[in-house]
Amino acid sequence: MHSAADRPGEPTPAVRRPRPDAGARWPGAAELRADRPSSLLLTGVLLLTGLPAGLLWWALAPRARFEVTADGPLVLGHPSAELLAADDGVFTLVLAGLGLLAGAAGWALRRRRGVGTLIALALGTLLAALAAWQLGQVLGAGPTEAQLADVGSQVTTALRLNSLPALAVGPFAAVLVYVVATLLAAAEDLGRPGPAPSVVPPPVEGALPSEVRPVEPDPAAR
Repeated sequence: MHSAADRPGEPTPAVRRPRPDAGARWPGAAELRADRPSSLLLTGVLLLTGLPAGLLWWALAPRARFEVTADGPLVLGHPSAELLAADDGVFTLVLAGLGLLAGAAGWALRRRRGVGTLIALALGTLLAALAAWQLGQVLGAGPTEAQLADVGSQVTTALRLNSLPALAVGPFAAVLVYVVATLLAAAEDLGRPGPAPSVVPPPVEGALPSEVRPVEPDPAAR
């Protein structure tokens, strides 16, 4: 039989070629799906670390003490003029330490090194910073009106975060540690173990492969 291309005068049918990007997917999509459970777990664990971070901020941040008198609150001691800046500085240092530890811990998860872990580090440390901020302000709430009206009692100033950009210190430190470790990694796969290679069993002696079909003899040759 002759095809249409062999017949003179007949047009050759156009052959549709697939586009280069047809069916193409980002190769990291499967990795993100595989890392989703561990990334969510890492985000939740980092969120819980915001509780001890908030306790540490509340315990270390300096505050001024006052004694309530009939003429109003009277400051005790000699508090620093940079008291508000010191509260922000302590909060920044606490979050920086948390971010460094989180980045190192995320890199230690060798089986889950990748984009999913990086996103979990950034999101988890941000949530931890928000939790530490709110917990510290609740524990370090300022005096109430009843306390200020009680002559002879001692009160302390409220714990407040005056610089909201300090919330980004934790995520920045965590991502920085992870990215630096990635750049220093010798292997392109970041040392992440790949799937176990599939073992093909050896063919049984005397058996024919499925692709090979026996050649039947030609009846005309008999």
